[in-house]
Amino acid sequence: MSLRFTPYCLVMLLLMTGLPRLTYAQSAFYNAANNYLKKRADAFMTITGYSLTPDVTTGSLSIRNNGNENSDLQMISLGGGDHISANFPLYLEGTLAVNRYNPTFTDGIGNTSVTVPVHWNSITGTGGIGWDFPITNELRFRPIANVMLGHLESDLSIASRVLQNRTGVDMQFLNGGRMNSYGLGGSVMLDYENYQPDQEIDVELRYTNIPVQTFASSTAVQGSADSQSLAIWARSRIPTPIMLLDRPLRAVFELAHTEFLGDLRGALGFNSLSSVGTGIELDRSASDPIFSRVRVVFRYQFGQNVHGTSIGLAASF
Repeated sequence: MSLRFTPYCLVMLLLMTGLPRLTYAQSAFYNAANNYLKKRADAFMTITGYSLTPDVTTGSLSIRNNGNENSDLQMISLGGGDHISANFPLYLEGTLAVNRYNPTFTDGIGNTSVTVPVHWNSITGTGGIGWDFPITNELRFRPIANVMLGHLESDLSIASRVLQNRTGVDMQFLNGGRMNSYGLGGSVMLDYENYQPDQEIDVELRYTNIPVQTFASSTAVQGSADSQSLAIWARSRIPTPIMLLDRPLRAVFELAHTEFLGDLRGALGFNSLSSVGTGIELDRSASDPIFSRVRVVFRYQFGQNVHGTSIGLAASF
């Protein structure tokens, strides 16, 4: 007995054999890539938690993989805070941060070996308002209410076209990817200030908890993060014999350590960051009432699997 394949039978055979496999492969790739993107979105949501409050350990941070000349993560923030006056204990703070995150689609998405960069850039702003409760003349307890807003944009449409051209899978969920986020939380701080003519000492112990959520964002990049940290920071300023602008030039010594908690812990491969720094401070109070002091501090930052240097510029009003 012989078998004859008509065109109709050939089409049916393809439908039953080849096309289901193609559909399954595309579906598997789509799901894997979608899960990959979701993980990276959660990771970036977590990363924003490192730059929500003034912190010298993460004020300027760049991380790259070994053997890679390009930075996979860059974080730069500008922030500060102070009480209104010695007679009015209202405390205000603010932080503006710009982050650049460069995750990639790599081996492990389905059975492909596609590598496509997806550059994400974000800007976040955090404000805080608190009140000082004096414990002694030098020590104050300070609760702070914090609010954060952030926006992220990515060049995902280009990645979508590259993936589609290489795999034949239409990745529409990558088009126009954007993320808006907000956070409502608070901090508690112990602030010690002991200012003497021969030395000025500042010490701050702070716990921060600001949960972050997305809103009005692309479906594929919705998420949340539990941002918590415990930080201690200390600075000593000692007048030198050098006189500038009718004031002694001060030598500055600084120590800081931050323990990351919640989703931040281990998110970038380390649980904590430490910083040691030294620099100079110029007292301009005799000539410029706006910027009373200007500081330049050189810092060495280190933690598990990470180390680096930074330069900090600060001004007191």
